[in-house]
Amino acid sequence: MENQTTNQPQQTSGGQQDGKTIAIISHITLIGWVIALIMHGSNKTSIGAFYLRQMLGLLVLGIATFIIRIPLLFIPFLGWALSSLIGIALLVLWILSIISAANGEEKEIPVFGKMFQNWFAGVGK
Repeated sequence: MENQTTNQPQQTSGGQQDGKTIAIISHITLIGWVIALIMHGSNKTSIGAFYLRQMLGLLVLGIATFIIRIPLLFIPFLGWALSSLIGIALLVLWILSIISAANGEEKEIPVFGKMFQNWFAGVGK
């Protein structure tokens, strides 16, 4: 008898899928983060907690850089360029994070990810 193999996607358990959903929702603004935190409270997963910490850190970093970028807007050309670069850098970090979350990987964002995990260790526990 022949051994037939099928190329069906690997099934994940409900908890892992819920954790992935929480990880993705946490990337959708502050409101999405709060919704993900509430969802995580009833179904705790390691990936959900990981991305809650990552995104809280990225949200705090975004607010801090917004405050720093305001005075830069008053410096013609150089200030505008620096402010734009900071905004683009934050967007790149967010994109890298949401791609990892969608793939179900616990991958820290470059430069700041390890710090966010340490600083916000109590979030999602």
